[in-house]
Amino acid sequence: MLDEIDYSILNLLQKDGKMTFKEVAGELNLTTTPVYERIKKLEKNGVIQSYKAIIDRKKIGLQLLVFCNVSLKEHQAEYLENFENDIVNFPEVISCYHIAGMYDYLIQLTVKDMDEYQVFIAKKIANIKNIAKVQSSFVMTEVKSGGLGLSIL
Repeated sequence: MLDEIDYSILNLLQKDGKMTFKEVAGELNLTTTPVYERIKKLEKNGVIQSYKAIIDRKKIGLQLLVFCNVSLKEHQAEYLENFENDIVNFPEVISCYHIAGMYDYLIQLTVKDMDEYQVFIAKKIANIKNIAKVQSSFVMTEVKSGGLGLSIL
């Protein structure tokens, strides 16, 4: 079970994953050793899964952010597993969620432009067996992204 200090540590690391143990301890008015031990425990228990750089997709030429809703024809475990094994290998895909509701999966992806998206749909998605329907939404403005918003916990 996490306590208030753990949540405070997580908030700080979400804002800046490069903070040193000493900097985190200073922000929380604690000594370095207990902060170090808490962070190591959060990592060991899988609460902190990894540290990553957040890249501005537009600055590397990925202008189009897309959400695709995908429906499958068949829903047996084998078909779900096959779809998931295929989709995780596409570098355009940022995230993929198996969801409840009108669709089976929600995929977030980013590409250079509409031409590249058309190739993604026609050459990659269309080659996955058992796809019934794909519905796409294109992001016009990115209002907020990333993070869990732990400051409200």
